Amino acid sequence: MAEDIFITEETIEGDDDGPLAGTTVAVKDNISTEGVRTTCGSKMLAEYVPPYDATVVSRLKDAGATIVGKANMDEFGMGTTNETSHFGPVDNPAAPGRVPGGSSGGSAAAVAAGEADVALGSDTGGSIRCPAAFCGVVGIKPTYGLVSRYGLVSYGNSLEQIGPFGETVEDAAALLDVIAGSDQRDATTRSNGDETAYADAATGDVDGLSIGIPTELLEGADEGVVETFWDAVADLEDRGAEYHEVSLPSVEHAVEAYYVIAMSEASSNLARFDGVRYGHSSDAEGNWNETFARTRKEGFGDEVKRRILLGTYALSAGYHDKYYKKAQDARAWVKQDFDEALSAADVLASPTMPVPPFELGESLDDPLQMYLADANTVPVNLADLPAISVPAGETDGLPVGLQLVGPAFGEERLIRAASALA
Repeated sequence: MAEDIFITEETIEGDDDGPLAGTTVAVKDNISTEGVRTTCGSKMLAEYVPPYDATVVSRLKDAGATIVGKANMDEFGMGTTNETSHFGPVDNPAAPGRVPGGSSGGSAAAVAAGEADVALGSDTGGSIRCPAAFCGVVGIKPTYGLVSRYGLVSYGNSLEQIGPFGETVEDAAALLDVIAGSDQRDATTRSNGDETAYADAATGDVDGLSIGIPTELLEGADEGVVETFWDAVADLEDRGAEYHEVSLPSVEHAVEAYYVIAMSEASSNLARFDGVRYGHSSDAEGNWNETFARTRKEGFGDEVKRRILLGTYALSAGYHDKYYKKAQDARAWVKQDFDEALSAADVLASPTMPVPPFELGESLDDPLQMYLADANTVPVNLADLPAISVPAGETDGLPVGLQLVGPAFGEERLIRAASALA
């Protein structure tokens, strides 16, 4: 299993003491580690060795954690199944023969398989919560700006956040305590996370908690997933929580808006990988344009090429206002709907993923199916809000996750609620 989960299994020792002393951590392979390969699951960066640590890696070392490897992932974070990796897919330890989810599938699988106590992933549109749900572990997508992105190889700058995985909510929260906080090297971070006690919030006390359930996020979901979700909600109700239905009408357009924005940002971010500044360089002869084209053709996989092309098209002259500007307008609408719903409830709840884990190879020939599977997760990134996925149970022996969404910087509230289930 380990050779599928890790791209690099080089151990990085932390300090001898600290809150994570003796804790093993897997780090997603798009987070920079000084002197250790960081490939982003791509041929383009197959031999890239960063000269510096990401801020979150420095904080892991200072906290005494031991990094046991760089976890496999969808190439440059683009995928929902972990099958677009240049190094091959990861098998799901919780459901062999099934995908672990993406793009942080290797990180979730490392925790599920016991290869690491906790793990770091990144979430641009569900890339922590999806694999957490598919592998039956806990995954936290923090509020945008709570955790430094310095040293994260960017896919979609305005959407992505680094976050933790754990076997329990308390484990994941303890890792969040270490990595959260402002960073002078990342101007998007805020001071809200400088003094935190997220692990202490994992009390499981949900007495009086108000849960809003967006009806739109249940539509089209697998029947077994919905049944398992309602069983988990009933567990919370038995512990003193209460729920009511709310509406998020804008989420009908969230997937389309998300992919226009994410692909546009990816087109810009991945322009640097040209064989001159960064990455694989083709041996092709000819002028610079021909060599540049051949380098990117050889270095990128099909899914990355698809998203670069679509993003470039959306940003091109004559189409920017038609696609990108409209997507940003839809994003503002999504955020407004979430704010209104959260004014009437402490947290929102939905299935994390509308379907159980796909079989390996099932969705590769149908990218649209993969994109639509993100329907419940991408709206949270558009709204810059925190969310957590916790195991809700199983359907036909396959893991199902429950997603809780809270107000900006409401991680303590989410952790307290989620800890009643895991």
